[in-house]
Amino acid sequence: MMKHVFERSVKGSVLASLLVISLVAGCSNSGEKPAVSGGNEEKDKPVTVKVFKSHMGVGTIPDSNNEHVKYVEEKTGVVYELITTAPGSEPTEFLNLMIASDDLPDILRPIGGVEQTLIKQGGALPLDDLLPKYAPNVWKNIPEEAWDIVRSASPDGHIYYVPKVFLVPERAPMIRQDWLDKVGMSLPKTTEEYKEVLRAFRDKDPNGNGKADELPTTGREFGKWMDHLFGIYGVAMWEGVPEWDVYEGEIQYAGVTKNMKAAIAYIRELYEEKLLDNETFLNKGDVWQAKINNNLVGSWYHLPANLRDRYTAMLKGAPDAYVVGMPMPKAEGFEGFVTQKSMGEPEWMIPTVAKEKAEYSLKLLDFFYDQANDEFIRFGIEGQQHEVVNGKKVVLPPEDSRPIALGMRNLTTKEDMDIRIKETIPEDMQKMVQDIFTVSTADAHRIAGDGLPNTVYEGFPDIQSHKLFQEYLTKIVIGEWPLEKFDEFVDRWNKAGGDTVTKRAQEWYAKVKK
Repeated sequence: MMKHVFERSVKGSVLASLLVISLVAGCSNSGEKPAVSGGNEEKDKPVTVKVFKSHMGVGTIPDSNNEHVKYVEEKTGVVYELITTAPGSEPTEFLNLMIASDDLPDILRPIGGVEQTLIKQGGALPLDDLLPKYAPNVWKNIPEEAWDIVRSASPDGHIYYVPKVFLVPERAPMIRQDWLDKVGMSLPKTTEEYKEVLRAFRDKDPNGNGKADELPTTGREFGKWMDHLFGIYGVAMWEGVPEWDVYEGEIQYAGVTKNMKAAIAYIRELYEEKLLDNETFLNKGDVWQAKINNNLVGSWYHLPANLRDRYTAMLKGAPDAYVVGMPMPKAEGFEGFVTQKSMGEPEWMIPTVAKEKAEYSLKLLDFFYDQANDEFIRFGIEGQQHEVVNGKKVVLPPEDSRPIALGMRNLTTKEDMDIRIKETIPEDMQKMVQDIFTVSTADAHRIAGDGLPNTVYEGFPDIQSHKLFQEYLTKIVIGEWPLEKFDEFVDRWNKAGGDTVTKRAQEWYAKVKK
């Protein structure tokens, strides 16, 4: 099980120093190591591979005696030891401290740009030759374009990580159709119509509880998970963080464009009229989710594939609840879209110091990319991850008492998604989810900055953190600062290194286009 040994008070600069020192010193992996030579008995002995992930959600961490772990071990000869963040810890800080404290996992999901730190310091293992040999399903199933993007993210052109590949739009604006019906309105087609719908949600008690508690639309702290409000104006956003796309003929940071200024102006108006939840910039994830689950929110932005549990919760208080995809309302002078990032985001990498276990780490990863194992991966173990109802496997909702299902695959095609919906979403919800994907697909736009490496931010951590943007966004939207302060933000961003970062992004884009 994971060690709860890290303190959140450590400063970022100290983390960075510790990280570099540990990498230069060549820290060793404290886990069990496989025999690289010797008798067959040693070679046949199962090898434990430590797998680091963050944000595991509800459920317990399975140990080596868990049936799920045992099944994977039987098929691969590898014991999957899941390590995740300590309760209340910040994931990036947790991972940096894990690296700095000589307690590296054997394979990890990098977050917060740590993959580039590892690559630059020689702490990441090149995978070019290892993937075809030990993970052939990973190698062949991930498109060549994705591998090319990964190569473009390293100074020597090597493959240092396995990328996430998501070939369907992952996120979508959603709206309560039952609320629209109750207020006698249709899906909004323009920004003004959207305002009128939100006003009706605010004033006409669509949840029917006799209280003026409806939140027409909502988001989370730092302006996260309200990307639909930016997307209306053609702003490339990913969970509240401005991305890179082509504006005025060149790839640019969406945060400093005229599109962003127009979006912020609109969001400010919504906030002023209490059409946007006025606790948006205070909402933690669990609070935000509870508001949606408890029938308080009319319009939001999230993952259609994860709607099942949220919708199930809604039905408890609103038996006629129904969710649909909302086409992007038209803003005059702008082309709205749902931001799509399909490939290139770092998903898995192996530290150099875990080189001796690389074969086993990749064999484990390959198990989850082998289509022959798809049914097991989707349904897990009966009684733990699924139950059988009328001869059909039905995925159980997550609970604190149940072990988390093991997984490593993050490759999704339309066919994968169709199968996932059919086999893991209750039959009476399947059309609803499929229809939402249809709407979001029509509005989806794969942005130019898909796969842009974090190296473009090197030397400019303040820009990489997006904190300057978040400060101006928050204070302008809540009315503490006037909209004109946005121009000051653009100037400060450029002077703080934005010009240099933009040049690097444009050079990368030119290389990728070739």
